[in-house]
Amino acid sequence: MSNARKNAGKTRGKPFEPGNSGRPVGARHRTTVAIEALLDGEHETLTRKAIEMALNGDTVALRLCLERLAPVRRDVPITVTLPPLDTAADTAAASAALLAAVAAGELSPDEAGRVMTLLTAHRSIVETGELAERISALEAVTQSTTPRRRA
Repeated sequence: MSNARKNAGKTRGKPFEPGNSGRPVGARHRTTVAIEALLDGEHETLTRKAIEMALNGDTVALRLCLERLAPVRRDVPITVTLPPLDTAADTAAASAALLAAVAAGELSPDEAGRVMTLLTAHRSIVETGELAERISALEAVTQSTTPRRRA
C-alpha cells in the first residue's frame, strides 16, 4: 500500500481553505521577528566584535567585513571600439570587432556576449525601421501608379 495522501492532487499550489489566501502581503515570519527583537540595539556591538575578530586574524569575520565594505561588482563598464552602426548590415562589422577584441584578450567572452546581445537588439530595431521605410516607399509608389476607381 502507498502512503500517498488521497487529497494531494487537490492541494498542490494552494493548500488553504476556500477564502483563505494565506499569509498577508508584508507579514513576517515569527522567527524573523523574534531574531530582530533579540538583535535590537545590538547592531553596533556586533559590528565592532566582527571587526575586532577580523583584525585578530579570523578569516571568516575578515571576509564578512570586506564583503560589506567592498561588495563584488556585478557589472563593470567596458570599453571597446565599434564601427558606426547606421544600418543593419553594420552589425556584422561590429560583431567582427567584438570577436577580435576577445581574441586579443581585451574583452572576456562573457563581456563580448553581453555586448553582442545589445548589438542584436539594435540590429532588430534598425531592421524594423528600414522595413517600415521600404513599406512606406512601396505604398507611395503603388498609390501614385494605381488608377482610382469612380463610384
